[in-house]
Amino acid sequence: MNYQEILENARTCIGNYCKACPVCNGKACRNQIPGPGAKGVGDTAMRNYEKWQEIRVNMDTLCANEPVDTGLSLFGKKFSYPVFAGPVGAVNLHYGDKYDDESYNEVLVSACAAAGIAAFTGDGTNPAVIKGAAAAIKKAEGLGIPTVKPWNLETVQEKLAMVKEAGAFAVAMDVDAAGLPFLKNMNPPAGRKTVKELKDIVDSCGDIPFIVKGIMTVKGALKAKEAGAAAIVVSNHGGRVLDQCPATAEVLEEIAKAVDGSMKIFVDGGIRSGTDVFKALALGADAVIIARPFVTAMYGGGAEGVAEYVSKIGAELADAMSMCGAASLKEITRDMVR
Repeated sequence: MNYQEILENARTCIGNYCKACPVCNGKACRNQIPGPGAKGVGDTAMRNYEKWQEIRVNMDTLCANEPVDTGLSLFGKKFSYPVFAGPVGAVNLHYGDKYDDESYNEVLVSACAAAGIAAFTGDGTNPAVIKGAAAAIKKAEGLGIPTVKPWNLETVQEKLAMVKEAGAFAVAMDVDAAGLPFLKNMNPPAGRKTVKELKDIVDSCGDIPFIVKGIMTVKGALKAKEAGAAAIVVSNHGGRVLDQCPATAEVLEEIAKAVDGSMKIFVDGGIRSGTDVFKALALGADAVIIARPFVTAMYGGGAEGVAEYVSKIGAELADAMSMCGAASLKEITRDMVR
């Protein structure tokens, strides 16, 4: 199965909203919710993609002709690539009914682990979602990152108990989900968090590294650091929660400089190729998260589709590294992009 076949297969079962486009750039779905679109006119998702394309890579082949190592070590785990599948919730609402959240996570987590990476899993108002995700991660020997919505502390602690029992090697919270229309006025309540509230949640995790997803400013990054986060995700929730927001590519470098290695940095939003991954690492990220294309891979080919997509991104990253003079991820430097 190749990537074109994945796309063709996905179009038969991915529902009425996503078009399984050759390049997932936010244009076809724009402001379609339910669906993979966004609030408002949907310009942030498109800007995410476009700004990565404006960054160019600097070719340099006057260097040692040695093998390229795309491997990443993170929180005591080793991965084949600095790429993670992003969390997606309510798949049978936003996409087709081939999967529900439980079956989606069950396949995705194991397929990513087999491909040498890890998946972030989603959360929902139905307790069965996080329970199913935890079961999938436990089956994969902890190789997955549950992403808990910004509920109240009591609800978060209940979900964290399942995360701990699953042996997950890290846990995340997408604080920017506070802007999702379908989380408004929910029970249990969900919404923005103060530094103190976030710290209480981080402390509840014990020794499990806590990742704050939804950071778009230096100020936000430093707040996450103050709360004790082990890592942040530079993210605007794929452009879904706030119109007229900067692209992640526009703010990544200044955030990375401010953090200065004190926390690990992930970035998502419009990253669609291994060359984009290379650019993100050159601007200061330790790893990237890709969400919507993994949905397409799942609907178009299940575990086999995920393996093919990971292989595609990994090969593109290795080629970019080779042609720009980086034999390892640590050798990717700022002067390799412009």
